[in-house]
Amino acid sequence: MDAALPDAAGHNQPEFTVSELAASLKREVERAFPRVRVRGEISQPSFPRSGHCYFRLKDMDAVLEAVAWKGSLPRLGMKIEDGLEVIASGRITTYPGSSKYQIVVDRLEMAGEGALLKLLEERRKKLAAEGLFDEGRKKPLPYLPEVIGVVTSPSGAVIRDILHRLADRFPRHVLLWPVTVQGDRAAGEIAAAIAGFNRLAPGGTVPRPDLVIVARGGGSLEDLWAFNEEIVVRAAAASDIPLISAVGHETDTTLIDFAADRRAPTPSAAAEMAVPVRAELLASLREIDGRLLNGLNRRVREAGTELAGLARGLPDPRRLVEECGQRLDEVGGRLTVAATNLLALRRGAFAGIAGRLRTPREAIDGKARDLSAAWDKLGIVARGFGERARQQTARGGDRLDAVVARLKLSTAAAVDRRGQRLETLGQLLESYSFKGTLARGFALVRDGGGAAVQTAGATSPGQRLAIEFADGRIAATVEGGGGTARRVAKEHAGRQGSLL
Repeated sequence: MDAALPDAAGHNQPEFTVSELAASLKREVERAFPRVRVRGEISQPSFPRSGHCYFRLKDMDAVLEAVAWKGSLPRLGMKIEDGLEVIASGRITTYPGSSKYQIVVDRLEMAGEGALLKLLEERRKKLAAEGLFDEGRKKPLPYLPEVIGVVTSPSGAVIRDILHRLADRFPRHVLLWPVTVQGDRAAGEIAAAIAGFNRLAPGGTVPRPDLVIVARGGGSLEDLWAFNEEIVVRAAAASDIPLISAVGHETDTTLIDFAADRRAPTPSAAAEMAVPVRAELLASLREIDGRLLNGLNRRVREAGTELAGLARGLPDPRRLVEECGQRLDEVGGRLTVAATNLLALRRGAFAGIAGRLRTPREAIDGKARDLSAAWDKLGIVARGFGERARQQTARGGDRLDAVVARLKLSTAAAVDRRGQRLETLGQLLESYSFKGTLARGFALVRDGGGAAVQTAGATSPGQRLAIEFADGRIAATVEGGGGTARRVAKEHAGRQGSLL
């Protein structure tokens, strides 16, 4: 440690500032614990806006502060969650700002298979509660898909097993989306592959699969953990394309198995689920074709027998034609006689009607006589109507002249009354005017704004006034104070009355 100079008292005990002591402790701790692995339970994780993560590692007797910087979080290998038992790797350091020591974590591991199983069960319950594993969401597999998409490692034995099994059963077009099936990047690549197959447009350059198989060989729980990640499970549940999960061996179970539409115990079994056996299908088709042909032959034979039986019950066609010809000849003879009789009957009826009809000339002469009589009647009526009209017009003219005379008299009387009323109002208005008051010897005093000045107290020395008499106006200036003006006003009150 860095020693300070002796103090003024003369003893040689070192003296530190707080910062010096904190820096010395920080160097010593980091030198003593450059790299450690600590096992504990994650507690109280927090993610502030800076992007870093602060949490605690605790066991039964102690608590260790921990921090994972923003840049290290993607490389930790797992998500920081409260209650997980982990093994944290990093370096021990101190934080002088709060006098505490902490571990700067750059890697996290699950502490044993028991902790992984606990996390797996909690995650399964959470996703099941959201309905991602409901049977009603699962889609039926196509009977014979044209294109099959496979999400797996391109270098493993899984893809070879799937291709061999498909070739043996029913060769199909296979699209491989290569991914990493183990490690930190595996979950993200698998989820992206499932989503990528679903984004392919039908009929595009790259054919859209009718079925997707997500496959991986066997391994430990840690090896298969990528298929338990939430991002992979959600991608499988959201797939519009039917999906088969074939992860691990028959005894291995991952969360993607619950979200998939079908689970296969092995990748080879997934290929068997995807397509039928071609030979069996051909044999089935041949069997069906034979049954169909036998059924058609049997139906034709039965129809022939039925037709023969019906034919025996029918009469001879030639006899039917001869009988119909005979009836036709009989009806034809009766028709000729009936036409002749009908024509004679119609001719007699026409002759009777023609005898009762008048000639056109007779009809025109009758109408002419009727028209002449009507014209004579109309003339008589018109002459009588004209005389009555002239009499009514004369009487109406007399009444109109009388009304006009009365209207003239009433109008002249009304005008006289209104004139007298107007003259009276003019005289009354003239009597109310202040000009009449001015004519009796009074004067009207106005200030500079034209307002009337009614009292001497309302004036001030030097104020300009306008005094209006009956025969004109003059200008004046106020002299003396307001008191003098009031006194002068009182002295003249006896000689001049109030104007306003």
